[in-house]
Amino acid sequence: MTTTNSNTEHELLCGIRPLLEAIEAGKELDKIYIQKNLQGALFKELWGVIKEHKLPYTVVPKSRLDKFTRKNHQGVVATLSVVQSVDLKEIVQATFEKGEEPLIVILDRVSDVRNLGAIARTADAVGAHALVTTMRNSAAFNLDAMKASAGALAHLPVCKESNLNETITYLQMSGIRVVACSEKTDTLHYETDLKGPMAIVMGSEDKGVAPERLKAADAVVKLPMMGKVGSLNVSVAAGAVLYELIRQRSI
Repeated sequence: MTTTNSNTEHELLCGIRPLLEAIEAGKELDKIYIQKNLQGALFKELWGVIKEHKLPYTVVPKSRLDKFTRKNHQGVVATLSVVQSVDLKEIVQATFEKGEEPLIVILDRVSDVRNLGAIARTADAVGAHALVTTMRNSAAFNLDAMKASAGALAHLPVCKESNLNETITYLQMSGIRVVACSEKTDTLHYETDLKGPMAIVMGSEDKGVAPERLKAADAVVKLPMMGKVGSLNVSVAAGAVLYELIRQRSI
């Protein structure tokens, strides 16, 4: 069965069999919500498919699923993505072939759809070539995110990656510098060379960029904070860094 939740305004798939059929049909799922301690032969079949295709999922209590729909969900609800994921390697290769310097924006576990949308809007405005997110622990690509992006998510290529560490390594091997944004540094963003092929990493709202990503980055920068508040909203910080990058590129 398929239903639409009027609160979130994005299509839901409810039930194990409809979900299996959607996966077989090649529909792109944004996230699968699985009831805690779910058992049964049909669920084992679904679980095997989820692991085989490395699909994004999260385990939740039944009460969470009941908030999605009043219909029989059989312990499984999935949200359909409003954007189609593209291959990052194809984006990078095509960008270099066009003689352009890649600009990639990486979101490390950014979980708020409004922040996701706002960053996508800024990324599109500065001419970024792709927005990279994690398959798990990231904001949903639903209609709320699309609205927050002012439609930018309909144009900006989105790449959903299962392993950001491997993604960063690939970008570096492709000649793209990776700069992470974190308050855990003394280096200001305008003191760092942001010209050339570049990937900017923005971290989650509560924990920031993961330590392993900070270690892997070619540079770590922060924004100057002169008031009493120690940090900025991630979408505001992303805008400041991206426009400093554009300023440097224009010199």
